[in-house]
Amino acid sequence: MKKIGVEQSLTNIQEALQQKGYEVVQLKNESDAQSCDCCVVTGLDSNVMGIQDATTKASVIEANGLSADEVLTQVENKIGT
Repeated sequence: MKKIGVEQSLTNIQEALQQKGYEVVQLKNESDAQSCDCCVVTGLDSNVMGIQDATTKASVIEANGLSADEVLTQVENKIGT
């Protein structure tokens, strides 16, 4: 089962992913993203200072402005399901 990390505020996306059979992990801190196959974030905490410290090698999807179905499609495209 693929593990998807999702920011806490994106409950509709968490529910959509769970309905499709994905294991969903809430991203509360950096270590939560370590074992995920893909991460979904709001994009609201944009990198203002230009510092990029990668905490995971997983694909990251910015959900800002996307519906749950659009995010689900992007997740499936990124992880190849």
